[in-house]
Amino acid sequence: MPEHVLVTGATGYIGGRLVPRLLEAGHKVRCFVRDSGRLRDYSWAAQVEIAQGDALDANSLVNAMQGITTSYYLIHGVQGDRADAGRDLNAASNFASAAEMAGVQRIIYFGELVDPTGDLSPYLRSRNETGHVLRLGRVPVTEFRAGMVVGSGSVLFEMLRYTAERQPVFICPRWFFSIAQPIAIRNVLDYLTAALHTPESLGKLIEIGGATRLTYAQMLLAYSRERGLQRILIPSPFYTPRLSAYWVHMVTPLHWRVLLPLIEGLHSESVVHDDLARRLFPAIQPFDFQTALHLALGRLSNDDVETSWSDALVVTQGDNRPYTLTTTEGMMLERRRIVLQLPAAPVFCAYAGLGGERGWLYLNWTWQVRGWIDKLVGGVGLRRGRRHPDDIRVGEALDFWRVEAVEQDRLMRLRAEMKVPGKAWLEFQSIPQSDGSTLLTQSAYFAPRGLAGFLYWYLLYPIHGFIFSGLIRKVAGRAQQLAQA
Repeated sequence: MPEHVLVTGATGYIGGRLVPRLLEAGHKVRCFVRDSGRLRDYSWAAQVEIAQGDALDANSLVNAMQGITTSYYLIHGVQGDRADAGRDLNAASNFASAAEMAGVQRIIYFGELVDPTGDLSPYLRSRNETGHVLRLGRVPVTEFRAGMVVGSGSVLFEMLRYTAERQPVFICPRWFFSIAQPIAIRNVLDYLTAALHTPESLGKLIEIGGATRLTYAQMLLAYSRERGLQRILIPSPFYTPRLSAYWVHMVTPLHWRVLLPLIEGLHSESVVHDDLARRLFPAIQPFDFQTALHLALGRLSNDDVETSWSDALVVTQGDNRPYTLTTTEGMMLERRRIVLQLPAAPVFCAYAGLGGERGWLYLNWTWQVRGWIDKLVGGVGLRRGRRHPDDIRVGEALDFWRVEAVEQDRLMRLRAEMKVPGKAWLEFQSIPQSDGSTLLTQSAYFAPRGLAGFLYWYLLYPIHGFIFSGLIRKVAGRAQQLAQA
């Protein structure tokens, strides 16, 4: 039976994937966010109610929960210091009280699979205590506890990907060999949605994990096998979580504050100790680690850059900054934006007509040199040109690109077919704005393979940055000319 549910943390990793699952199941969803603008570019934003507020403001919580039957609590601090831990507990206390005042029938909380008697970091202890604070209220709580979540974009996946790709030899601290039970993001979402129709889970603390128990060292080797990489691991007797976080921070784009709670969680075993999840949800069959890893790599192995995860980069910024350089799901992303006082049609025509005899508008000789180099190393080069100077179709060649996606007056995405140590895409979007203007967005994606891929990206980054900056200006100028004509 469909329910009216509230999802907190809808802009986060778990919440952002839970909302479309709930909508597909026919539930009515209300999202509680501090800034409603952060949801505007999600594909499902028009299908949900949006309540703006702050979990530290009890009144905004009570208002947001009116008419709600089940509330998902997916809020937690990201840095893991004591101040964040204190705010987490205050927010949880406010949430439990507001749920009782609004007549909510159930709270579903996604917590951490940890040993509460162990020496926990402030972050992990607050995650454990948050569940306790929620249970102090009168509204029944279903608390799921999971360890590492394996999925495209998860911290574990990013850490595995970057360290395995960049380091052929590892000096492994002691936490590399602690036993864990990682779970696929798909299974996490299965449990969170199934709980709505499982009354037996009311008031229960449920440990969930994947079908495989293994160490982080075994996970790293499994990733390496999946990618066809040879890696050497040398054991070390030292634990050094902070030093490890700093090291990974130096060799990957991940920040040490994000990594430290994960590494500290690997200090002791993180495994499921009872079979309550299996008894309550017999239809859910958790994936083994290799399957979860294969699914997480699916987007790259299918040569597919989905817009949903890249759009999240826009909404998490809270503005339209003209330039962004970041990484997500193992992708390097360089994005530029210009707002044009034009309709979307001439903007689309401007970038849809790139390449071929017209060329690339800015420093076209550099594109020709790149094509010659590609030819010399056995690539396709620029000589293929394009079928038509203005018309564009999915699947056809455009110089050393392949047209992967076209949406009339809105988007063109090109996949690189030149020789590169990884996979690359170039995407243009023309997004109409409420005032009649158009937001022109130019995004370059690169999924590096091995150390060569990362060296390629960073060595050529200054050149690419110069060329891509000029390219978007020239595209904007051509759009102006087309609109006047």
